[in-house]
Amino acid sequence: VQLQAFGGGLVQAGGSLRLSCLASGRIFGNAIFGNAIMGWYRQDPGKQRELVARITTGGNTNYADSVKDRFAISRDNAKNTVYLQMDSLKPEDTAIYYCNAMIGKAQYWGQGTQVTVSS
Repeated sequence: VQLQAFGGGLVQAGGSLRLSCLASGRIFGNAIFGNAIMGWYRQDPGKQRELVARITTGGNTNYADSVKDRFAISRDNAKNTVYLQMDSLKPEDTAIYYCNAMIGKAQYWGQGTQVTVSS
């Protein structure tokens, strides 16, 4: 299983970025991707990794309080891809963002993509 995250970069405060995470590998045929709970986490150096947003197999979403009304997670099961639209970015959103997949009791992580928000 591979989770490849794309879309990180440097942006000014108030700007937007869209992260994408493509799932591939033997377990991620289309039917299995649709059964995975997908999420985005982030981690700053010296801090714990925290949940940013999650989307269930049925499309239900939940967000960290710090990103509610600014970030939106979505998924395209036909493309084995999960997205994170990030608007009104703040310097405190700066972190490495990781894609996560949960299938049953198994968890998979992507390599992370750096998001830097300048003030």
